[in-house]
Amino acid sequence: MDPKHASVNGRERSQRPQKTHREVADELRARIRSGRLRAGQRMPTQAKLADEFGVERGAVRQALRILQSEHLLTNVSKGAPATVAPDPGLTGALTGPAALPMPTTVALAPRIAAAFAAPHVEIDALCLTSVSLTLAIGEPLRRIHAGQLKPAKVDVRVLLPSRDIDLAFPTPVDPSADGRLQRRWLAQRNAQGQVLKHNLLALRSTHGIDVRVAFRALPFTPPVKLYLLNGTEALFAYYTLTRREAEIDQEHLEMYDAEGTQSMLFAFEQGTGLRDTTFVEQSHLWFNALWETISSELLLTG
Repeated sequence: MDPKHASVNGRERSQRPQKTHREVADELRARIRSGRLRAGQRMPTQAKLADEFGVERGAVRQALRILQSEHLLTNVSKGAPATVAPDPGLTGALTGPAALPMPTTVALAPRIAAAFAAPHVEIDALCLTSVSLTLAIGEPLRRIHAGQLKPAKVDVRVLLPSRDIDLAFPTPVDPSADGRLQRRWLAQRNAQGQVLKHNLLALRSTHGIDVRVAFRALPFTPPVKLYLLNGTEALFAYYTLTRREAEIDQEHLEMYDAEGTQSMLFAFEQGTGLRDTTFVEQSHLWFNALWETISSELLLTG
């Protein structure tokens, strides 16, 4: 192993600045992409990596989870060492005819981050609350603040259900139940939208980026979620309903609901084939038609 990456003992560790988990992830990612760590190869144990980088094991675990979310590692756990993904050169390719659907929490963030590398970022989203989008935008915002990204312009449009409709879901199993679920959803919709808007608009004063964020209200509950990125990518997922129980206002309530963050995203990219190109184009037509016709003004307040 390269001497600069050799393990160190406890005394040496305390004599140098401690790396962050993101710095550990950056170094391991570079080794995987350069071929120093080969596809299918076992990683060193978490204890050895902690010694090598002079960090606690918790930082190593966080770094490994980042690489697992990017599909560079598999079998990340507290037990056996992780394994380099079978083909890390291809795992970043979420889109295309051969791409497998992945949960929103895994698939959305890296695609949003890649979209923010463009000079003009354009994101259109149709969803139930914007929770997933708010979470996914956190990483590119971090990179902007770190000086790693600097788009000149950011345009974000979000379609969300109107507060004036009776939601198809989440909905109580007992139709005679009161409106607690609707009120909880509305509070979440407004809170997440406000956070998303505030974080993006802050880029104006902190980095001089031209940012525009707009919300419109739909007169129906969307059965799917859709993210359109820079006019070239479409990420699509179904809201799959399940029956579950949750505690609301200190009472247990049975409901039909969908875990949007776990919805499987299907990815399509313009230029990777007629199927993908057509899907992206039609998705833009559909979104724009909703935006310009039956949607209405949306206020992120009570």
